[in-house]
Amino acid sequence: MDNAKISDKLVRLLDLRHEPVAVKVIKKGEKIPEGFIEPEKNIRHCQSIMRARKGESFVIPANKHACMVGASSLGLVPLPPKVKEGEFHSNLGMFDCSDAAANMIDQRSAFEEKSTIATVVGPLKDFKTEPDVVILVDLPETLYWLVPAATFFEGGRQAFSTAAFQATCVDSTIIPVISGKMNMSLGCYGCRRSTDIQNEEMIAGIPYQNLEKMIEALEKISDGPMQKARQK
Repeated sequence: MDNAKISDKLVRLLDLRHEPVAVKVIKKGEKIPEGFIEPEKNIRHCQSIMRARKGESFVIPANKHACMVGASSLGLVPLPPKVKEGEFHSNLGMFDCSDAAANMIDQRSAFEEKSTIATVVGPLKDFKTEPDVVILVDLPETLYWLVPAATFFEGGRQAFSTAAFQATCVDSTIIPVISGKMNMSLGCYGCRRSTDIQNEEMIAGIPYQNLEKMIEALEKISDGPMQKARQK
């Protein structure tokens, strides 16, 4: 698929405010695509997503990831003991006790420890390789239309998994890759504190392999149901 054309269609059909972001997680033994540079300073996965929606591109090896919580879920580094035991998140005041925080970590989706070497993040339109997932950050009404697009051909319901933390790394990157299904998140403490995501924005992660059919569905509903709802 032509990533520039896919990106253009997503922006046009959904009236996106930001560029669709492509993410590829590089596994051990895989070659890092050319044309990406490392950030000067360490960066969080969520920060790379928010900067990519404005045009920047990065290759971020394990030693350049600033957030060990996100990096560990992405399979880049071991899970820090204080995170595993719940002490880290409990000390932030977001859980009643360390056991509750540890339960969140225990239930999160994650890639196998040290199974990956880097993340590659950038605007979808500029990606010359096939990403694992495409992430959209926008208003709830805008991202809502991904739901009828995902159910247009086969029907059914959409079930989304999220938590108080890890909206971009787990909810929007790892879950779509592992499940093969779109996932949405309202955002999280970390990304809302560390990035410029707006209060009214949320996040969706779509497996790249699903985009072609979703765009086909969006093209069918854009001039009818979508316009009727938006012109109320």
